[in-house]
Amino acid sequence: MHTPFLPPSVVLVAAVLCGTLAAAAPAADAAARAKRGTPGAPAAAARDDPSRREDVRAFIDEMARRHGFVPGELETLFSRVRLSPAVIDLITPPASPRARSWLAYRARFLDPARVDGGVALWNRFAADLRRAETQYGVPAEIIVAIIGVETVYGRNSGNWRVIDALATLAFDYPKRAPFFRGELENFLLFVREHDLDVFSVRGSYAGAIGIPQFMPSSWRRWAVDFDGDGRVDLRESFVDAIGSVGSFLHAHGWVAGAPVAFPATVAGDDYRELALRDILPSIPIGDLARRGVTSTGLERAGLPPDTPAALIDLMTPDRPSEYWIGLTNFYVITRYNRSSFYAMSVFELAQAIRARRAAPAAPVQAGNTPVER
Repeated sequence: MHTPFLPPSVVLVAAVLCGTLAAAAPAADAAARAKRGTPGAPAAAARDDPSRREDVRAFIDEMARRHGFVPGELETLFSRVRLSPAVIDLITPPASPRARSWLAYRARFLDPARVDGGVALWNRFAADLRRAETQYGVPAEIIVAIIGVETVYGRNSGNWRVIDALATLAFDYPKRAPFFRGELENFLLFVREHDLDVFSVRGSYAGAIGIPQFMPSSWRRWAVDFDGDGRVDLRESFVDAIGSVGSFLHAHGWVAGAPVAFPATVAGDDYRELALRDILPSIPIGDLARRGVTSTGLERAGLPPDTPAALIDLMTPDRPSEYWIGLTNFYVITRYNRSSFYAMSVFELAQAIRARRAAPAAPVQAGNTPVER
């Protein structure tokens, strides 16, 4: 039995109240409900039962007004949601910038197993990747690398109940509450549109879902039925995941055939102001040299001097920074995850996968092929 997120003409309230959703929830939910039956402070009751919170009630009213949800059904659902402090801990960035290390971050994604797994995925879906590159202009290695960084080629798509993660971030993470309330709204619409059990959908602690880790709003807007079976399925279909990554990057401005980034050398002090700017490319590459930024690779590329760029500073505590010149396609990768560390990891993994695949008799280690779906 699915959650109450079906067209309003379908009467599901009786089934819900008879315990259908309770059966879908883990045993911890039952313990929480039992606890709510004991006397306690109103604040504790609201913490155990989110449906009692004023901000949650306001959200329910808004969902009913804007999208035709039945308030009572949403109240029943939110009474079974578990808000998790662990989600807040995981998503909160380090208090000190010195805790961020490019070399440590890079090491998580640039390893032989992930490179070999990328070669295996590319070989298995070579025709689909060629089709995605033709349709969206995004190179196969970039699509493969994103899937590799996100879920190790589908092996680790997350085990958090997405409803719990998004509700926690929507109501208990003020720093980004508007964003996550929007994602919670899109998630509820998503499960209604796809006739899914809201408690069965698992994902990351940030609420991302499936092989390419799409947020609910991205799934609803940019996911595509690339295998032609009549449905979009990013949880099981690698082909849909491949097409959807291409669709996402294309929609965010990927420039077909254009480079992503070039290593840079800095000198003097004028470059420092550039490194503090946003990663949105805004510096004409013709101005970089007079600001102390040079790149042999960029010079060889022969790009027009008005090509916009950004100076990317990849910091590691107690080590010299690594500098790169990021172009439009580098910025587009950051639309997937708004981190220069992330974008550079994708780019370097993509290069490593392409090089390994092109090498004679490239070895693919046993056990590193994607999980069969």
